[in-house]
Amino acid sequence: MSAPFYVSPEQLMRDRADYARKGIARGRSNVVLQYSDGILFVAENASKALHKISEVYDRIAFAAVGRYNEFENLRVAGVRLADLTGYTYDRRDVTGRTIANAYAQTLGAIFSGAGEKPYEVEIVVAEVGDDVEGDTIYRLTYDGSVTDEHDFVAMGGQAEHITGLLKERFVPGVSLVDALRLAVDVLTQAPDGEMRTLTAQQLEVAALVRSRSRRAFQRYVGPQLETLLAGSTAHQAEVTHQPDADPDVEADGV
Repeated sequence: MSAPFYVSPEQLMRDRADYARKGIARGRSNVVLQYSDGILFVAENASKALHKISEVYDRIAFAAVGRYNEFENLRVAGVRLADLTGYTYDRRDVTGRTIANAYAQTLGAIFSGAGEKPYEVEIVVAEVGDDVEGDTIYRLTYDGSVTDEHDFVAMGGQAEHITGLLKERFVPGVSLVDALRLAVDVLTQAPDGEMRTLTAQQLEVAALVRSRSRRAFQRYVGPQLETLLAGSTAHQAEVTHQPDADPDVEADGV
């Protein structure tokens, strides 16, 4: 009688972790970062129907990389949990931490169970607060681990490289336009230094806007996104707030 096939639990967990990490690394990167009036989400995504960034509840949003069908199942479950909690108790009882904890339990159970393969996903759950200090960003990995992030998060294929660039260039309290420029710059810079070009049609951009009264989630598409990418909004604001020139003073031509 042949001996039964045996794999140590440590080796099994390593194999499952390697499998999940390889699947996530094949996905295009996402960047989540704070700016002066909220939290910005930028993903490289040419699809207009299959979103990697979505609203979960009033002031909570979801971003993911990996297998679409797997993180879409998680997103739908999060929306249902948020709706049920808000309806049963109060809308203020729905928090990003509640959603993140539910995702952590689900991912952890799937990763440790022998009945199915681990999910090839990495998720961010973010909630915008009344001020910058009240913002929360939770990062969840394939095994259910949760980390409380600050300032920015990068996920997906080039996450390590992009995180290094963000550490060098991120400045707290920047405007939406400057935050978007930074996110696009780090997404387009390859590890070898080569720069790519990403157009508005290749990007998915959304934000949790602190100043919006109830539903903070806002998606930027079409001409609005093109305007933000061009930086014309910031330029127009600067021109608008400049004091009128004194007609008696002749310009020096500089």
